[in-house]
Amino acid sequence: MKLRTHVVNHLVRSEDLNHHGTLFAGKTAMWVVESGFIAAASLTHPEHIVCLNIHGMLFKKPIRNGQVVRFESRVVLAGKTRLVSYVQVVNNADDDFLLDGFISFIHVDLQGKPVPHGIVIEATDPEDVALQERARAL
Repeated sequence: MKLRTHVVNHLVRSEDLNHHGTLFAGKTAMWVVESGFIAAASLTHPEHIVCLNIHGMLFKKPIRNGQVVRFESRVVLAGKTRLVSYVQVVNNADDDFLLDGFISFIHVDLQGKPVPHGIVIEATDPEDVALQERARAL
């Protein structure tokens, strides 16, 4: 399966800010997981996906009130029951890179037990191959 990018935009509002006046990391984590979930759920049914681990959110620049930020996510690695999404966040106005991270999801049955998903990810683009290698190292 070829890697497909999913895009979600968010407007940063005053209620999303921390005491420094920048985007609160907890709100960011929620949006990162949501974006990664959308990518993973696009390959199977949403009710079969649960979050296992946020492998990191590395902020490169502060995100301020009024910015529209774009969350670009794609599944870069598939194990037997695991799907790993990569999420990159950029400023929608100028494509400035703001942060990135990986999220692992587990494919489960309706009772919450891990079950194989049968998904195979084929990375061919050099950038996707590099992301897949980073995901394998998690």
